[in-house]
Amino acid sequence: MNEKKHLLCIVGTRPEGIKMAPVIKALKQASWTRVTVLATAQHRDLLDQVMSLFGIRPDMDLDIMKDNQSLSELTSRLLTRLDGAFAELQPDVVLAQGDTTTVMTAALAAFYRRIPFGHVEAGLRTHDMANPFPEEMNRLVAGHLARWHFVPTQRSRSNLLREGIDESAIHVTGNTVIDALLEVAAKEWTLNAPLDPSRRLVLVTAHRRENFGPPLRQICTAIIRLVEHHDDIEVLYPVHPNPNVRSVVAELLSRHPRIHLVDPLDYAPFVEAQKRAHLILTDSGGVQEEAPALGKPVLVMRIETERPEAVDEGVVRLVGTDADEIFTQASCLLSDAQAHAAMARGVSPYGDGHAAERIVGILKRDLGIADEVAVSGA
Repeated sequence: MNEKKHLLCIVGTRPEGIKMAPVIKALKQASWTRVTVLATAQHRDLLDQVMSLFGIRPDMDLDIMKDNQSLSELTSRLLTRLDGAFAELQPDVVLAQGDTTTVMTAALAAFYRRIPFGHVEAGLRTHDMANPFPEEMNRLVAGHLARWHFVPTQRSRSNLLREGIDESAIHVTGNTVIDALLEVAAKEWTLNAPLDPSRRLVLVTAHRRENFGPPLRQICTAIIRLVEHHDDIEVLYPVHPNPNVRSVVAELLSRHPRIHLVDPLDYAPFVEAQKRAHLILTDSGGVQEEAPALGKPVLVMRIETERPEAVDEGVVRLVGTDADEIFTQASCLLSDAQAHAAMARGVSPYGDGHAAERIVGILKRDLGIADEVAVSGA
């Protein structure tokens, strides 16, 4: 009989919770695993919401977040606390997803403890250390410390090969976000927002650190111009709790009757909002993956993207943060039905909904777990 392997799954933010949930659930269903879920709670309330949706309860919670803490403070606290947790738990494998400070410090702490680290959604690159900041650095560090690189696409695989990563350590699995999305999108969810069904919905998310300050003001200016120019639309903007976002958005957008500023939506209602949207404006990485699979055009308010596959497919477009460019591109999709239809094709270059089971299968094989053979008695 195989001895169960102890796999430690780490989540810190809401996107990590969404994308790790299918992996955690698949691992828990496997007979050869003992799974521990550790939450750093880099996003406290947002993480709790999504973990509850997928029926996952953390076994250990570091509750690391403080208001307005610097990246240096966050990094040092995470590294120290994670190292202590690894010493206590003694896992055989550490798994984490993405490019946050939680993931970078988890990879580093695992490296120091000589624990094999598996990087879910590996290989994303913009090749610009300032965009996104600090995520590009985080994924570079994690990418050069990982034992397993679970990449979503062939392009991500090529990125790692160019960096000298051993080909045998890179596995194209698809993105686990599609696993999670398909599970949630199959149901209808209540969307508690004061929306007028006779108007077309423009869904907005903007919260990235590199857009703090003048870029966010440009984004808000574009949104105002859109609702003033197109009287048949309304905007739903779930506003991130970071005060650098909330204060600017409230100042510039709170007084227009067709702009609805709401608290961050739980994942299921947010998927419902994407399903209902006519157009999505975002600086989020996850939305770039989810919305194309739902057949929704996406304008990305960033100057770079580490997810170019959907751009290549023509269902996502980079527009930057200049108010005139955002307004022009969005107005085109709101005014030209043919242009809108060309981007609303339901293309999903990021996966087929089976990424988690592929990850579990690769780990089982590489950890030397033999298939159990049923023995019948006489």
